[in-house]
Formats: sequence, C-alpha cells, structure tokens
Amino acid sequence: MTEALLRYDAVARSLHWTIGALIVVNLILGIGHDPLGAVLPAMPIHKAIGMTVLVLSLARLGWRLTHPAPALPAHMPGWEKAAAQGMHWAFYGLMIALPMTGWIFSSAGKYPISWFGLFDIPKLAVEKGSALASVTNEAHEILGYAWVALLLIHVGAALRHHFVVKDGMMARMWG
Repeated sequence: MTEALLRYDAVARSLHWTIGALIVVNLILGIGHDPLGAVLPAMPIHKAIGMTVLVLSLARLGWRLTHPAPALPAHMPGWEKAAAQGMHWAFYGLMIALPMTGWIFSSAGKYPISWFGLFDIPKLAVEKGSALASVTNEAHEILGYAWVALLLIHVGAALRHHFVVKDGMMARMWG
C-alpha cells in the first residue's frame, strides 16, 4: 500500500492537531474556570476557543466527508475497528455539540460572546432562565466531562497501538 493510503493527508493532520490542542485547552479552561479566573479571563477565552473549534470542526467534517480516512489495518479485530470508528464519529458530534450548547446558553447571558476581543459573535434568541438555556447549560457540562473520558480513551488507544501493538497507527496522524 502506498503511504498516501496509509496516512491522513496534511489538511486532516493539521486540523486534527489544531482542534485537538484547542479542545484540551478549552477543557482545562472550562473545568478549571473558577480558580483560573483569578489569573486570566478564563471564560471569554473559553468561549472564543469554543467558537473557533466549532468553525474548524465544521471544516474538518466537510474535509472528512470528501476525503475518506485511510483504511484501518486488516489485523485489527472487528470490535476494535467498530470502536475506533464509533469514537471518531463521537468526537465529530462533540466537536459540534459542545460549542453549540455553549453558544446557546451563553446567548442567554448578560456578557457578550467575543472572539478574542476582535468582534462579538451574534447571540442566539435564547432567554435567560428559559428551559433551553438550562438544558443546554447542563448538557454542556455533562458533554465536557464525557469528552475528557473519551479523550483519555483515545490517547490511551493511540499509545497502546504505538508502544504495545507497534502497528504504526500513530504514524497515520503524525507529521
């Protein structure tokens, strides 16, 4: 098989690592916003990164739908292939659902949703105290913690493939 068929292309790799880094930073800011708020404006940064993740994720999803992923190795058992594909599609769902739930419930707040102080992102028509604001706030928090768990599983699986199975799986997304 040629290297092009074994690896993700440069656009997919760039989007993967950029979005991945932004997500890790945003999970830290979101979960740790109370103590971090004393040192830096954690929530405005969190919101700006979240909107960036949303835009990049939509681009990534579009790229993924038009540029299929390399085939998984034949030696992988069916359950592992299904788990890998399920995890990736769960990540796409979270990359869109988490910023969307944040945008929805932040729209009901009194503070603007600023993109790094450069411009304000329009608020959606959501009223403070509404059921929609409440549900999306709760969903945002639950999905954030779920993402931490899935991210740990994803990283653990990648490390397992690299150090234990030694099948070159990490090289597919590595430089």
